[in-house]
Amino acid sequence: MLELKHKIRKKNMLNLDGKTAIVTGCGSQGEGWGNGRAIATLLARQGAKVIGTDLNFKAAKNTQDFILKENNKCEIYEINMSDEKAVDNFFANVIRGHEKVDILVNNVGRSEPGDPENMSYDVWREQFNTNIDTAFFSIKQVIPTMKENGGGSIVNISSVAGMRYVGKPQVGYSASKAALIQMTKATAIIHAKNKIRLNCVVPGLMHTPLVERLANKYADGKYEEFVKIRNNQVPMKKMGSSFDVANAVLFLASDESKYITGTEIVVDGGLTATTP
Repeated sequence: MLELKHKIRKKNMLNLDGKTAIVTGCGSQGEGWGNGRAIATLLARQGAKVIGTDLNFKAAKNTQDFILKENNKCEIYEINMSDEKAVDNFFANVIRGHEKVDILVNNVGRSEPGDPENMSYDVWREQFNTNIDTAFFSIKQVIPTMKENGGGSIVNISSVAGMRYVGKPQVGYSASKAALIQMTKATAIIHAKNKIRLNCVVPGLMHTPLVERLANKYADGKYEEFVKIRNNQVPMKKMGSSFDVANAVLFLASDESKYITGTEIVVDGGLTATTP
């Protein structure tokens, strides 16, 4: 016979009350909803104390102002997450001030066009520095405190570009995002015994403020044409939103996913299912 506690459905699912969550790349320009801003806002709405970082302080402040306006908790730091020493100092200060970190979301990322024929080594290396080294530095710092406090959840934001060719010549981005998925899997297995869960959210073509910059990089600034092409690539005939990504992150950060580790949630409207 099942114990009574397994028969009763929680009234307040996805509850993060009392938890501390670090979200890197939390900023968003103006009123736009980038993935980082949506993730930070949603985790705060569910009760987490959010600690956000961003290379652009003004962008991070926009996110913080919105969270505080909703009477939720957020503090922000201007940090270059690809600077290992800066990351080490940041985590030392956070752990000293908050004692524990329950959730880490690695959201920093950047895409640059090019293939091995026309991409410089510096651009190639910068893609790995931004898209996977930043996650490595943060995970390295957060695992000891999670072990000490009985576990935690780490969610890395990858991309369908790390799984499939999706129409843009971005070999550095694709390779580094694929590496992020495998680093997540391997680390998840190593630290499963410590009750530290690591998973990836894998966004597809999302309609965020980043799309305008991508149009400038990959479509000669033809924004409307670029949006139309991206919408038509998706079986659902529309790009997703930043909150589609944030909802997947919330699930993986919460206790409702306590038996899920070393895997990915693909948020792409069926895009990757249409390609081999």
